[in-house]
Amino acid sequence: MVLPAAVLVYDALTGGLGANPLQRAEQQTGLLALALLLLSLACTPARLLAARLGQRLLWPARVRKTLGLGSAFYATLHLGIYLLDRGAAPLQFLQDALKRPYITVGLLAFVLLIPLVLTSRKASVKQLGFVRWQALHRLSYVVAGLAALHFWWSVKKDHTPPLIAAVVLLLLLAVRLLKKPVR
Repeated sequence: MVLPAAVLVYDALTGGLGANPLQRAEQQTGLLALALLLLSLACTPARLLAARLGQRLLWPARVRKTLGLGSAFYATLHLGIYLLDRGAAPLQFLQDALKRPYITVGLLAFVLLIPLVLTSRKASVKQLGFVRWQALHRLSYVVAGLAALHFWWSVKKDHTPPLIAAVVLLLLLAVRLLKKPVR
């Protein structure tokens, strides 16, 4: 999970981020956050599809939390780099968020990610009860939808990558919604 961050730091120190290093780092961390979130959401559908084929996969459940927390880590870096690039002035950030819908949507996705991170511990499942914990963690689909929209609105020319992210999210949702209990 930390390897991309290490590569990013190395690229920053060696000039490998190009002419606008903060923008490049911001874009890379945002893309990593979305990719890891989609991978975490793919764990349950992978397990469900494998079960339909008569296979029992244990690894998706084991890596889902790590992928989700990795996504939150890179989303935090993404926001931090954005604030660093803009001078980290809270008032200016709020003005940007009100003026630019893609920032508003990205900020909302980040805010909704916070309770998911805070309740990612096993103790939280016991404290909240599994049903409430599970309902809360279904917010991850809302976060992913908002992140995909944030990505779409932030891209000026080639919308292929955000479209791919949106299609992947829709496929993952479809698998979840169409699932039937496996006996």
